[in-house]
Order: sequence, then structure tokens, then C-alpha cells
Amino acid sequence: MTEISRRCCAIVVAAGNSTRMEARIPKIWIPLGGVPVIARTLLAFQRAQRVEEIVVVCRRDDLGPVARLAREHSLTKVAKIVRGGETRQQSVARGIAAASPWASYFAVHDGARPLVRPQQIDEVIRDAYQYGASALAAPVKDTVKRADRRGMVLETPPRRELWAVQTPQVFERFLYLHAMELAQGDYTDDCQLIENTGGTVHLCAGDSENLKLTTKEDILFAEAVLKKRREASI
Repeated sequence: MTEISRRCCAIVVAAGNSTRMEARIPKIWIPLGGVPVIARTLLAFQRAQRVEEIVVVCRRDDLGPVARLAREHSLTKVAKIVRGGETRQQSVARGIAAASPWASYFAVHDGARPLVRPQQIDEVIRDAYQYGASALAAPVKDTVKRADRRGMVLETPPRRELWAVQTPQVFERFLYLHAMELAQGDYTDDCQLIENTGGTVHLCAGDSENLKLTTKEDILFAEAVLKKRREASI
């Protein structure tokens, strides 16, 4: 299959309950620099050259607001907005079911990762075209310990081998569908789904700025990153 015949649909999963954020509104609607988190996420995929279609998976209450946001921001690649499932894996499955049949690759992304850059999206998709599956990831900076339930250290894995996996995570269509058929249990990470069914995943080097907004402290970090980017563009 040539790169010209490869076509990628992004599945943006934004159906979580935001319980750890402790905010008055769902975290995808928290403004960053005056723009909602989900808008910044979708704009990055709108601008990515290798993304041809976007399917948004969200809570039922957000279906209408996301549709309005897509119109307001001219998000022409947003083709479907569907309701999420009970778990992340179920939400991803619903997004894939809504994707166009021509999509030969899926780029699965957390809606609450608004700082991903369009060029990073294009790079990880390019790597997935080569390896079948690729995910953005950042090298771990700290020394990591593996411990038992009592907190006793079992081992210290070599730091050079450790990566913090992010999204997008991009998969060839039939590789992912086959993994879904074989899956036993529920996975919070799509790479793990592929790994546990015998597949291998390549890691595409990203950076620590592409964090998932989980707590209030993450919002402060995201604002600082946006400020740095604005200043760098002046």
C-alpha cells in the first residue's frame, strides 16, 4: 500500500467524567487562553496534513455543543460526533464504527490533550504507515522504581528504556479491528490492546508538553506552555 492510498481518520475521545479535575464544568470545556480545551485539540487535527477525517466521541450532553463548536471554528474535517460508551475502550469502538469505510488507519487521541502539535500528529501517522502501529511518547526523565503492594522496591528499570506513552496512538485498520476481536477484558490504553493480542507498537518521540489534563495543576502547566509558544512566535 502506497502512502497515497493510506488515509487516516482521527478518533478524538472526549467522553470522560473529569472527576479528578474537580471543576464546575467538564474539563474539555475549560478555557485555555480563551479557547475551550476540546477546540484546541480539534484544531490541531484540523491542521494536520495526514488527517482526512475526525470523529469526536463525547458525552450525550456534549453532542450539541461540540457540533456548534465545530461550526464556529470551521472544523471541516469533523465528520461525525457520537456518544461515548461506559469505558474508554467502548468509546473508541463507537468512534471507529462511525469512521468512513475508506479509513485505512485510525489515530486515537485523548480530547483532553490540547497541546499536541499538528506536525507531531503527522509524524506519528507517518511512522504508523511504516510500522503498522505507532504512538507518541516522551522519554521518562525521573528514575522509576517498581514496588510491591507494601511499597518495597522490587527493581529499578533502566531509564533509557522507559517512555511515557501519550496520544495520538495510530493503528492500521485491520490490525486494530483484529485486536478488538481478540481482546479479553477492558484496556485504558490502545497500545496495550495491541500488545496483549500479539501485536507490536512503535514509539514516535514526542515531548512532555503533550500532557493529558487531569488535575487543576495541569491547567496551570498548559497555560504556561501556551504563553511560551505565543512569546516564541512574536
